[in-house]
Amino acid sequence: MKRLPALKDASRERRLFTHRVLFAALTMGVLVSLIVARLFFLQVINHDHFTTLSHDNRLKILPLPPPRGLIYSRDGSLLAENRPSFSLTVVPENVTNMDGALHELRSMLNLADDDIEQFKKQLKFARRFESVTLKGDLTPEELATFSVNRFRFPGFNIEAGLARHYPHGEAFAHVIGYVGRISESDLANIEQSNYAATTHIGKMGVEKSREQVLHGRVGYQKVEVNAQGRILRVVERTPPVPGSDIYLTLDAGLQDEAIAALDNYRGAIVVLDPNTGAILAFVSKPAYDPNAFVNGISRSMYQSLSTSPNRPLFNRALQGQYPPGSTVKPLVALAGLQYGVRTADQATWCPGWYTLPNEPHQYRDWLRTGHGNMNLKFSIAHSCDVYYYTLAHDLGIRRLHEMLAKFGLGAITGVDIPGEAGGLLPSPDWKKRARKQPWYPGETLIAGIGQGYMLATPLQLAYATAIVATRGEAMIPHFLGEIEHPVTDETQSPDVYRRPHVDLANTKYWDAAIDGMDEVVNGATGTAHKSGIGAPVRFAGKTGTAQVYGIAQGEKAKTTGVPEHLQDHALFISFAPVDAPQIAIAVVVEHGGGGSRTAAPIARRLIDYYFKDAHAGQDAPAGTDANAAPSTAGIGNEGHAHDAATDAAHGDHGTAAAPATTPDTPAADGAAPSAPAAVPLEPDYD
Repeated sequence: MKRLPALKDASRERRLFTHRVLFAALTMGVLVSLIVARLFFLQVINHDHFTTLSHDNRLKILPLPPPRGLIYSRDGSLLAENRPSFSLTVVPENVTNMDGALHELRSMLNLADDDIEQFKKQLKFARRFESVTLKGDLTPEELATFSVNRFRFPGFNIEAGLARHYPHGEAFAHVIGYVGRISESDLANIEQSNYAATTHIGKMGVEKSREQVLHGRVGYQKVEVNAQGRILRVVERTPPVPGSDIYLTLDAGLQDEAIAALDNYRGAIVVLDPNTGAILAFVSKPAYDPNAFVNGISRSMYQSLSTSPNRPLFNRALQGQYPPGSTVKPLVALAGLQYGVRTADQATWCPGWYTLPNEPHQYRDWLRTGHGNMNLKFSIAHSCDVYYYTLAHDLGIRRLHEMLAKFGLGAITGVDIPGEAGGLLPSPDWKKRARKQPWYPGETLIAGIGQGYMLATPLQLAYATAIVATRGEAMIPHFLGEIEHPVTDETQSPDVYRRPHVDLANTKYWDAAIDGMDEVVNGATGTAHKSGIGAPVRFAGKTGTAQVYGIAQGEKAKTTGVPEHLQDHALFISFAPVDAPQIAIAVVVEHGGGGSRTAAPIARRLIDYYFKDAHAGQDAPAGTDANAAPSTAGIGNEGHAHDAATDAAHGDHGTAAAPATTPDTPAADGAAPSAPAAVPLEPDYD
C-alpha cells in the first residue's frame, strides 16, 4: 500500500522564518552600529586630525634654495659669482627607451662615463615623475645641439638655474677654494633643514670657512598637488634669504702682479699689511681651475691633477714647509741681543768656517774665504754663516727655540681658511719625542742659519717679517675684510685679532735688526743691493737659500749643471717702507737657485707695483736710474748644505772672489769690525 506524504507544519515554518529574520536584523543592526560608531569616531572625535592629513595630502611645503653670497676683492673685483646655468634633466616616466637615449646623447653632448654613472645612481632614489639631472652647466654649443634635436628625446628637458663660477679661474683658487656637491660627511656637520634645497656646499678655502655667511637661509613655498604628487599651483611662498656678500682683503691687481712675477717658477708669495694682518696677495703656483670642481670633476682630470709632478692642488703658501734658511738670521740676531749674548757692535771673526770646541769638523760659511770681522748689522747684510754658528752655540738651542717661537715659527698663524700647516721649530724635547734621539751641538749651529730640521711656511715667514717690521706687533693674518648683508645693505667688519706683543728688553734691539735688513737692500755690499736700486720707497729685506741635497765634507757644491729638481729653493722676506711699513712680503721660489738672484727681484716688482703712485714724480736716489728695472742678479752666494754623513754638518756652496781687503788676524772680541769692502761675489747665488 502506497504511503501518503506528510502534511507541512505551517506554524513551525513560520516560527523558523521569524527567528531567522530576527537574527539577520540583529546582525545587521550590530554591524550598522559598528559602522556608525566608526564613522562617529572618524568624523567627530578625530575630525581635526584627519582634516590635517587631508590638507597634507593636497598641500606640500617645498624648500627654496637661497642664492649664495658673492665674493669680491678689496678693490671690488668679482671673485666668485652665481651665473645662469642650463642643465639637461630627465623625467623617467616619459622615457620609453632610457638606454637608447643615453647612447645617442653620449656622442651628441660628450657625456662622460662619470656623468652617466652619477645619473643612474640618482635614478635609484628619485620618483619616476621627478626630474633628474643628467648633465649640468651645458655649454652654448651643447645647448644649441640638444635644442634642435629635442623632438627626438621625449622626457628630456632643459632647466635653467644658477651655478657657482669663478671668473679669475686659477688666480685665486688657493684662497677662494670651490663648492661641490654635498656629501654624506657634509650632512653630519650642517643644519640639514637649512640645506633642504641646496645641492652644493663650500669644500675648500673661503668658500668653506665662510659657509654660514655665504649660504643664507632657506625659503619655502606651499603648493597644491594631485594624487600623483604633481604640482598644480603655488598657494603660498616665503622667499629665501640670500647669503651675504664678502669682501676679502686681497688686492686683485697685486695678486695678478705676483702671479706674473713668479712667471714659470713653482713657488709661493704672501703679501700682508703688518699693521692689521690683512693679506693683500696670496699666491701658490701652479694652481688649478676651481670651476672644474663645481659640478663634479671627471676621474681622468682629477687623476691628472693629483699625479702631476707640479702638484697644482697643493697650497704652497699655506701648507708648503721649507727650510727658512738665512731669512731667520734677523730673528737669531734679536735673540742674541735679548739674552745679552751679543751687542750690536760686538764683532765676530769669520775665516770661512767654524768648529765646535774639541771637534775637528768644520761648519763652512757660504763665502769660502770668509767675511773677516762681522758685527750684527753686517752679519745680516752679508749673511755671514760663521757669525750665526757662533751666536747659536752661545745661545743654546733652548733660548734659540724660545725666541723664534715668539715670531710664530713652529705654530699655525691662525689664518681664517682651513688646512694651514704649522711648520717645525726643532728642540731637544721634540727630537726625543719624535725621533727617540738626543740633540747634538752641531744641530744647534745648523738651526742658527735656518737649516736642519727647521721648516716654515711662506705665510709664517710673512707673519714673522711683519712682527719685525712693526717692532713687535703680532697681528693675526686674515682674508675677511667686510660682510655686506643682502637685505639691509649693512656692512660688518670683522674683529682684528692680535697675539701678545713681542717685547724686548730694549727697543733699540729692533733698530739693530732692521738696520741690518736695510743694509741687505740699500747697502753697497748687501746680498740684495741690486734689487734696491731705483726703488720707489726704501725697503728692507733678507735673502735666504734652502738646501735641497747634502754635500760631503770637503766637497764643493756645483753652481752649474745641477738638475732643476736638485737646485736650492730661493727665499726673500722684506717690508716697505722701512720707517713706516705698509706691506710685508715673503717669496719662496722652489729650485730657484738663490734668494738675491731669483726671489728678491720678485719682491721688488711687487713693491714697485704697490707703491707706483708714491713713486710718480719723485726723483731717484743719487747715482741711480729711477726707471731702471731691478736686476735679476744679486751679489750673494749664500748657499747652505748639509754634510752627507751627518745632519750637523754645514757645507760650502759655490765659490766667490776673495774680499779686496781681508784682515790677516781676527779682531779682539768686542772690537769694531773692519769696514766691509765692496766685494764682487759672482757668480750670484743668494
